[in-house]
Amino acid sequence: MLSQGTVLRKWSVIGNPSDGADQPQTLEDLFQGQIEEKFDAGEALFWEGDAAKDVFQLVSGVLRIYRILGDGRRVITGFVYPGDLVGVSLRDRYLYTAEAVNAVRVRRFGRRRFDEEVARFPELRPQLFARVCDEMAAAQDQMVLLARKTAEERVCSFLLTIVRRRDAQDDRLPMIDLPMTRLDIADYLGLTIETVSRTMTKIARAKVVAPSGRHALAINRLTRLTELAGEIEEPELAH
Repeated sequence: MLSQGTVLRKWSVIGNPSDGADQPQTLEDLFQGQIEEKFDAGEALFWEGDAAKDVFQLVSGVLRIYRILGDGRRVITGFVYPGDLVGVSLRDRYLYTAEAVNAVRVRRFGRRRFDEEVARFPELRPQLFARVCDEMAAAQDQMVLLARKTAEERVCSFLLTIVRRRDAQDDRLPMIDLPMTRLDIADYLGLTIETVSRTMTKIARAKVVAPSGRHALAINRLTRLTELAGEIEEPELAH
């Protein structure tokens, strides 16, 4: 849990907001004056049901977002990567738990002050709306993934999503990081660990992917991975 005594540096505006001095151009600018906080793997930034007092920007590492069902089962609804914001949904309490997959660094901004700054600078409002829309789109994609896709399509879609987070201008052979455990992936895809492992082995034997250490994967055949994910074929990345 976050320490109640954590002291954070405040971001402030100097001069008239209309003169452009120190005026934030993006939501990310709001977090630049905040100190970084570190969390080890397994530590939670906040728990489902906690008062939504802060919005967070992930600087490094990966977070898992999950909810606990009434029967005690964990359902991971997404993963958060550097540059993403956490806690922007317009609710008084957090709807999920945000937990570190590996060592992470975050910047925190008080929710009330965050709302005030977004209201102060009109150019930030469409950015916040876009963030909320992205969360809704991701939730819809997750519903399709769980309702319509086979186990193999789910695993390949998951890998493809990570590939697509890379720089669009980077045409090298994709090497993606997978810091999450097989259990994390299974809980996200609605599968068993055995099914995830079996599917990973299958596409590795087909030379679509290749393990690289404990937490990385080389994508050898992007076009084939896209086909296996049940999506429209894309051009093969240059080797």
